[in-house]
Amino acid sequence: MKKYSFYKGGSAFWYLIIFGFSLSYTPASANKVLRPMHYLLQQNQISGTVTDGVNPLAGVTVSIKGKATSATISDFNGQYTLTASPDDTLVFSFMGFLTTTESINGRKTLNVQLQEDATQLQEVHINAGYYSVKESERTGSIARITSKDIETQPVTNVLAAMQGRMAGVDITQQTGTPGGGFDIRIRGLNSLRSSGNAPLYIIDGVPYSSDAIGSFYTSSTTPRQTSPLNSINPGDIESIEVLKDADATAIYGSRGANGVVLLTTKRGKEGTTRFTGSVSSGFGQLTRFMDLMHTREYLQMRREAYANDGIVSYPADAYDVNGSWDPSRETNWQKELIGGTSNYTTVQSSVSGGSAQTQFLLSGNYSKETTVFPGDFKYLKGNMHVNLNHASENKKFRINFNGGYTAQDNFLPPSDFTKEAITIAPNAPALYDAAGNLNWENNSFNNPLASLEGKFKSLTYDLITNSLLSYELTDGLVLKSSFGYSDLRHSEINSQPYTIYSPAYGLGSDASFVFDNNTNRQSWIIEPQLSWNRKIGHGKIDALMGGTFQDQSSNQLVTMGSGFSSNSQMDNPGSAANYSVLSSNQTIYKYQAFFGRANFNWMERYIVNVTGRRDGSSRFGPGKQFATFGAVGAAWLFGNEALIKKHVGFVSFGKLRGSYGTTGNDQIGDYQYLDTYTSSGNIYQGISDLSPSRLFNPNFGWETNTKLEFAVETGFFNDRIFTTFAWYRNRSSNQLVGTPLPGTTGFTSIQSNLDARVQNTGVEITIRTVNISHSTFSWVSSLNFTQAKNELLSFPSLAGSPYRNQYVIGQPLNITKVYHSTGLNPQTGVYQFEDVNGDGVITAADDRKTIKNLNPQYYGGLQNQLHYGPVQLDFLFQFVKQENFNTTFMFGMPGIMSNQPTAVLDHWQEPGDLAPYQIYSSGIKSAIQRANTRHAQSDAGISDASYIRLKNISLSYDVPERWTKKMKLRFSLQGQNMLTFTKYKGADPEFRTAGFLPPLRIYTSSLQVTF
Repeated sequence: MKKYSFYKGGSAFWYLIIFGFSLSYTPASANKVLRPMHYLLQQNQISGTVTDGVNPLAGVTVSIKGKATSATISDFNGQYTLTASPDDTLVFSFMGFLTTTESINGRKTLNVQLQEDATQLQEVHINAGYYSVKESERTGSIARITSKDIETQPVTNVLAAMQGRMAGVDITQQTGTPGGGFDIRIRGLNSLRSSGNAPLYIIDGVPYSSDAIGSFYTSSTTPRQTSPLNSINPGDIESIEVLKDADATAIYGSRGANGVVLLTTKRGKEGTTRFTGSVSSGFGQLTRFMDLMHTREYLQMRREAYANDGIVSYPADAYDVNGSWDPSRETNWQKELIGGTSNYTTVQSSVSGGSAQTQFLLSGNYSKETTVFPGDFKYLKGNMHVNLNHASENKKFRINFNGGYTAQDNFLPPSDFTKEAITIAPNAPALYDAAGNLNWENNSFNNPLASLEGKFKSLTYDLITNSLLSYELTDGLVLKSSFGYSDLRHSEINSQPYTIYSPAYGLGSDASFVFDNNTNRQSWIIEPQLSWNRKIGHGKIDALMGGTFQDQSSNQLVTMGSGFSSNSQMDNPGSAANYSVLSSNQTIYKYQAFFGRANFNWMERYIVNVTGRRDGSSRFGPGKQFATFGAVGAAWLFGNEALIKKHVGFVSFGKLRGSYGTTGNDQIGDYQYLDTYTSSGNIYQGISDLSPSRLFNPNFGWETNTKLEFAVETGFFNDRIFTTFAWYRNRSSNQLVGTPLPGTTGFTSIQSNLDARVQNTGVEITIRTVNISHSTFSWVSSLNFTQAKNELLSFPSLAGSPYRNQYVIGQPLNITKVYHSTGLNPQTGVYQFEDVNGDGVITAADDRKTIKNLNPQYYGGLQNQLHYGPVQLDFLFQFVKQENFNTTFMFGMPGIMSNQPTAVLDHWQEPGDLAPYQIYSSGIKSAIQRANTRHAQSDAGISDASYIRLKNISLSYDVPERWTKKMKLRFSLQGQNMLTFTKYKGADPEFRTAGFLPPLRIYTSSLQVTF
């Protein structure tokens, strides 16, 4: 991996992109001897199809250059017919696309592909949830990507497609294992509870719960429990909008505190029936291996450690150095255990079309992904999506239906081998013996592949449907209602047969265990709405009112079985001699609300937007179940002022906007305010007993988030340069946390509202430049940059609470308190630390006071898109400035029976040495062991983990239609996580969980066919 310094050479990132091209054009000479009558006789009928590269474009104006009266418009199939002479030039123009000219040159068929005009993006309507708004007229903060951004990425999770592309949206990948999840934070952490910072997801108007569906007992291959978001197929998504400020999120009330992610699926379009199919195949590998000791270096470390401890006769269990293992053997365990190649296969197809009144789309998807681990493991996903749209002949009645069904089959090893790959001694024995059986090396080797005797398997079935009916009562007055339903069923099993242990233990199938998790979640929602819009003089009014009625029921059962007569019976719980219920939960969540919006636009210059919502939730106690949230946003389009247009001509667009309002947070789980009882599993007089698990709190209320934002948006030179500068401040209060209780109550705490306040402030910058705009060549760049600050403003009685070692007033929430390392004692070679209180004793309570902020200081992305004829190149650089835990935190003490990074070779060996690593020890000297533990818990265990990454690159080629006739062919090459520039020494700078597989580098190639 290449290294990049954030400090040398000034700026963090300079990119130099040089493109050279030459264009030549030789016009045909006019035959001046021809008489006008002869010229007219030479005219022919020219026909063709206009597309955007995939779909036909209806309504494109096709005219003859220099002849204003000779023009036509393409029909809903994108087809046109026009009479012209062989040496005429046709001009194709359409809103939102670059105007294109094509010489006829004697051809009778002329097909054209138009390219989007990035300078007209202000005319695009974006989804704001319950309504849509023109980009130029929105008063809120909304980030957006479309299917064209998603299609360039070889990803299976929609959150992966958003990484590095949106200001204020911080996304990190949890693991490189198939089916793993992502963490998303929209404008920072608002809640003291780690589970209370997730955004609200809306899929085609249906709220989609992102709560984990896995269990701690079964989800052992990934660092987090299974996420339901894997059910969403990125290939079905038309656009993703992220609502960030109060103006955009307040209409979602209690669920909008952490932002809202709107996912809109693809829909049928008017035109002839079209089939689109694509096949993609590729592979993935680790981005890099860590630099670890070789056998010679490792054994030298081990022997020196024993010598330092005064041990001359190696212990019986020191197999690596006492002769039990071959001292000349060397194995790169990273290559053996996590150095494989994962394979990716995706097949996507769709059929769409329709008339002016009815449109349809039916699509299907199949994907298969394997792992880099040893063994035949795979993650399978199949998906079906359907969309139907119909409008009456007079366009007053409309109906829309969306449905999606996903099935997932994830078969993984029961554990992740990453930790073993970096810690097993390099001279450890072979994994298999000569007979091909697991090698236990006379019971001296804990074979990592023994876990493959068990299995992890999960099955997920997910249904999401939504129907929207609307009727225009009078001009501008529309009554509509949406009906949504979702049904998720998930099961996973983690088996641990006795064969995962060495035969020397003499265990049988009665020692086999199996853990089983079953989760079901159903939800329905009904939202009646009434909208009205009217033009009054120079003004325009848009109003909306509606209600929400939602019900969600969930149940989860986690069981354990043991004592089987045979391992072949482990899938049958009835065969277990011992069967116990580890967890059984059934919950019902009910929610209802009334919301409204009023928008006033005067002369397309002054805009005021007011939103409000009255929410009711079953998650709060009597008298606290309802709350009101609202916001006001305003915008001044100063670019439309006559003074600006007349005297500042290079300013093509200008807008000042601001918003202020409140949103809420009810992500606290169900029944938290009630006094509840739990079955302990103990039997008394033949009856299972109950024990109290929670105290009643009638004052259990809402968390609230007050949001303030100001922004300026400007376009220059016909929007060829477009910038947005935004500043925001979010304050979250009335935090729901566990308040300490005296031990005499029988409980350590009670969930209640605390007058603690958390603040997030930040600056977001987006810049889009149209560097070159030509019908044959275009180049567009987009930069987004976010600098954010998170701060705990207040926390009453923090010093006496259980959170005193976790939070500090005036500091971010995502901090860790560590010792301050002062280096080595040059005489003893042992780590030293600052004695903060000066009492001569190093203790965690008094001396672990140094604060390290693990939030990114700033992050963003630089995206470029280039078109040259049929060739398109897209690439995205992602950058993050941050600190993260390093190898000092990840590895054990140097000298024990565990491999180490090569950096540890630079260590203390004799009095006077000032090396960065302390004296080697086998672990028997408590002072050295304790110093090493504190060193890992000090600021030495955290270092700069900033990086610049070529996150995505895509190169595609559209085969000319004159070669394929009516068929369209596109070939693509794509890559993910291609290059990383960093000075971080760990597995991956983005990755935050030690001992699990980091994100992979992925290469794919694909073929798309449309006809």
